Amino acid sequence: MSIPQSGGGPIERHEQMVEYLASGCKPKQDWRIGTEHEKFGYCKDTLKPLPYEGERSILAVLEGLRDRFGWSPVTEGGHLIGLEKDGANVSLEPGGALELSGAPLETIHQTCDEVNEHLREVKEIADKIGVGFIGLGAAPIWTHEEMPLMPKGRYKLMNDYMQKVGTMGTAMMRRTCTVQVNLDFGSEADMVQKMRVALALQPVATALFANSPFFEGKVNNHKSWRSVIWRNLDAARTGMLPFVFDDGFGFEAWVDYVLDVPMYFVYRDGKYINALGMSFRDFLKGQLPALPGETPTLSDWADHLTTVFPEARLKKYIEMRGADGGPWRRLCALPALWVGLTYDQGALDAAWDLAKGWDAETREALRVAASVDGLQAEVNGIKMHDLAREVVAIADAGLKARAMPGAGGLVPDETHFLNALKESVETGKVAADELLDHYHGDWNGDLTRVFTEYSY
Repeated sequence: MSIPQSGGGPIERHEQMVEYLASGCKPKQDWRIGTEHEKFGYCKDTLKPLPYEGERSILAVLEGLRDRFGWSPVTEGGHLIGLEKDGANVSLEPGGALELSGAPLETIHQTCDEVNEHLREVKEIADKIGVGFIGLGAAPIWTHEEMPLMPKGRYKLMNDYMQKVGTMGTAMMRRTCTVQVNLDFGSEADMVQKMRVALALQPVATALFANSPFFEGKVNNHKSWRSVIWRNLDAARTGMLPFVFDDGFGFEAWVDYVLDVPMYFVYRDGKYINALGMSFRDFLKGQLPALPGETPTLSDWADHLTTVFPEARLKKYIEMRGADGGPWRRLCALPALWVGLTYDQGALDAAWDLAKGWDAETREALRVAASVDGLQAEVNGIKMHDLAREVVAIADAGLKARAMPGAGGLVPDETHFLNALKESVETGKVAADELLDHYHGDWNGDLTRVFTEYSY
């Protein structure tokens, strides 16, 4: 989850909100890659989730990273709730999952090194206190009541609101984990093409990265239960956004969409002020009940932009949000997939050619089918396995065209980071299929084996 935004004076013109998004446009040589991933922590002896405080806790892990590896603390209300270093930050999800929000980096070689270093640091601290971390799309055995709510004001407000809208909002907050990548755009037209490709092909990412076939100790009959949860938490701020495919879509249309999403909060003087369900349009008029007579700043607008959760999200960059959390190789494969598809114009055009004929119903049906059947999904004659094969091939070609070397020039490009996805395309099996094979095979239905065999 996002941290409070800073900087930016009062909003005096509607155009400032559009200009804020447009200020993200960068020349291609300045495009970067920001990878984010979340993982569940647990006590190794009990397999219970970590509390915030105590000898074996999220706080102990954060303090260990701070003291051992030189991360700077981020506090709220006297609580240590995050860390910062070298353009990256470590933060807490509402239920205590630990997230690395990586620095903006030039190559996937660099972002994968960053992921590897982070997991090494976390493991060193965790091993000392009897804690483990695992990458899955959904908590496999824990109930809602077992998951603590972290001491962040934003989460308390969200938790209260999520119980009034949708059916699975609190499950999303506490019991899901994702991997996502944040990518740049060069112009409004480039943003539009990337957003359309991102939304249309997000179901392919959901299928390829599906890794949550268990929930509350049972097989849930979906390859990605995380995707099911995200479809059922708050229709006002989630989904596949058909308006992005309308003629004339651009920064202005995104502003109009976000202005109509009910607010969560306003951040003032280190505190979250309850603005649940209120209108940012009223805020612009000085008529927000939570702060009567006060008008928003650009920082308030930046905060509000973080409270929409569609499958692809526009800020000053684009977030790809459709994938389950997973093992190390897939943490690196996710940025490889999207960088390959979007950072080379030939690949971006080829990706759009795949999807441009689909209507909104087809895109939504693919999203649902991906969560149920993974690569075995089929919608209106579109076979997900065949589609994924084409998508991965386009990404591979895009990474070859980028030709960004690694390992001191010994590795010519970034294509090897797609190997996990190429294997899935060859076998027709994704991480969820492997988990189910174990569960019905050598695990003999013992779901606790997932912790011993799939933890970092």
